[in-house]
Amino acid sequence: MKKIEAIIRPEKLDAVKNALEDTGFLGLNIVHVTGRGVQKGIVHGGRGGETYTVDMLPKLKIEVVAKDADAQKVVDTIIGAAKTGNIGDGKIFITPVEDVIRVRTGERGEDVV
Repeated sequence: MKKIEAIIRPEKLDAVKNALEDTGFLGLNIVHVTGRGVQKGIVHGGRGGETYTVDMLPKLKIEVVAKDADAQKVVDTIIGAAKTGNIGDGKIFITPVEDVIRVRTGERGEDVV
C-alpha cells in the first residue's frame, strides 16, 4: 500500500475531491497547512505605495492511502484536478504503508483501504 500526500492550492480542493470520488477513491483526509517552496510567497501592494511579502502561504494537504496497484491512478487524478500550470500548484509525496487497521472491527490489510 502507498500513502499519497498532496500539497495543493486551497481553491482546488473541490475539484480534487470530486475527481477522486469520480474515480472511486472516497477515503481521504484533509489538513490545512502553511508553507513555502519555489513560489516564495506573494508581494502585496499596500496603501501609500508600500509593499509587503507574505512568504508562508496557505495550502491544503490531502492524504490518501491506496493499494499499490491504484497509487499511480490516485496521483494522476490529483494532478489532473489540481494543476494550473503556475508556480505554487504543489507537490505530491508517496510513501509505503506497512499496515492498515480498521478501528471498528480490527480488520487489517489492503481490504481495509
